[in-house]
Amino acid sequence: MKFDQKKDGSCDIIFSWREIFIILRKRKLTFSAEGLRHFGNILIKIVADWNSNFNEDLKKKQTKLKHLDKLETDQ
Repeated sequence: MKFDQKKDGSCDIIFSWREIFIILRKRKLTFSAEGLRHFGNILIKIVADWNSNFNEDLKKKQTKLKHLDKLETDQ
């Protein structure tokens, strides 16, 4: 998977055909303990990079956990 962040701070997550096939076939992602540790570390770095690209107003916004299931998504 590839994370492609735009200049406006938005992001596309792009999957290869192989990754799509695996997700469709298995319907889940499975990580070993070591794999999960590495994935988590990489994800933390990606999130830090994303935050540095957001505009100042967006950097100040807070996400309320009770609203996570109602976030808007582009179709």
